[in-house]
Amino acid sequence: MKIKPFLISLCVSVLALIFLAKPALAFCGFYVAKADTNLYNKASQVIIARDGNRTVLTMANDYQGDVKDFAMVVPVPVVITEEQVNIGEPEILTRLDGFSAPRLVEYFDSNPCVVAYPRSGSTMISPSPEAFREKQQTANALGVTIEEEFTVGEYDILILSAKQSDGLETWLRQNGYQIPQGTSQILQPYIRQNMKFFVAKVNLSEYSNQDFKSLSPLMIAYESPKFMLPIRLGMLNAQGEQDLIVYLLSPKGQIELTNYRTVKVPSNVELPEFVQEEFGKFYQAMFEKTYQNKDKKVAFLEYAWNMANCDPCSARPLNPEELRKAGVFWQNNQRNPRWRRRNRTNVFITRLHIRYSRNTFPEDLQFKETANKQQFQGRYIIRHPFRGEADCDAMEEYKRTLRERQETEAKTLSKLTGWNLYEIRRKINFSQADSTPWWRRLWNK
Repeated sequence: MKIKPFLISLCVSVLALIFLAKPALAFCGFYVAKADTNLYNKASQVIIARDGNRTVLTMANDYQGDVKDFAMVVPVPVVITEEQVNIGEPEILTRLDGFSAPRLVEYFDSNPCVVAYPRSGSTMISPSPEAFREKQQTANALGVTIEEEFTVGEYDILILSAKQSDGLETWLRQNGYQIPQGTSQILQPYIRQNMKFFVAKVNLSEYSNQDFKSLSPLMIAYESPKFMLPIRLGMLNAQGEQDLIVYLLSPKGQIELTNYRTVKVPSNVELPEFVQEEFGKFYQAMFEKTYQNKDKKVAFLEYAWNMANCDPCSARPLNPEELRKAGVFWQNNQRNPRWRRRNRTNVFITRLHIRYSRNTFPEDLQFKETANKQQFQGRYIIRHPFRGEADCDAMEEYKRTLRERQETEAKTLSKLTGWNLYEIRRKINFSQADSTPWWRRLWNK
């Protein structure tokens, strides 16, 4: 079945303990699950590598439908030339997603009858001139100027400037771009700011010859003091709310939004054991409830960390070549291997998760670089009870504190997700009973 075509704006087509005291769990333990973008049907992904006024923007195209109906219109602050555009690799977005996704970790209670001592160390973690002139003459009549025209990979790309939005919309329709109704109203503010328009559609001949199975990410490199991400164009044809994951890479520290509030997702909480089998379902429910409680007008910080390490790791850190493919350009200024090894840590990743609609995000996203290197991750904890044989006075105390802990875990889960507390308790009791070895149940021990 053919899916209705849609417009993609810049980014949118677009996770040995001592039982006597509550432990302050360090960033260690065993990573067991993550909440990546596969949880969301309409999630779009963008990478922004930024240093000073220099930006490399990578846009993932998750377009579904007939490729001949694909159209992308992206406001950009400057004219983009062919050499500033490159075809990216989808695997890089997958790697960044895996590295920064909210994660579930597990710990195992030690034998309460054995004194545990802390251990040192930590776990790391182009067209003919005649055709171009004819196209330009038609454009001029509508107040549109074709600044650049070229083909990269499977895309035909134009860089346009315009004097009026209705003329630009008309020109796009006349030239076969499948754009939604009402585009001119959204284009007008960008024209007033004298911004240019990066326009792409699929070169059907190139697409067929290269046997592309899906549309590749597009990368754009440019210099401008404007540090923003246009999202309003992608709302024109939106069927309700959309999820956007932005991976922001900087040599300085966290990148922050300036025109919307950013809050951290709930993190470092202990959850019942059964959540290990339902982590994706848990994270979706928790995010939805948090989103509703925040009046739907905030961005959520899911990860902020130096790319050199992770603790715990849900995926290995990106190597220098992968970082280059993600748009990191500031590590290629020196050839000295020692310099490169030293500066490999000079990439800080900020992962923002934004759920938006026309009503909740009336402005495009505006960012700023900061020197804030405070680390954060969406991290959720499973603590498995000790289930071995033990006979000592401490065992009774352990059982008491375990019951208290499990009740706290149940209440925490209910508060975060809105799930029924009695059903959570039932699942905890069931998992506890089910964890008894079958031969013990047989012998009634």
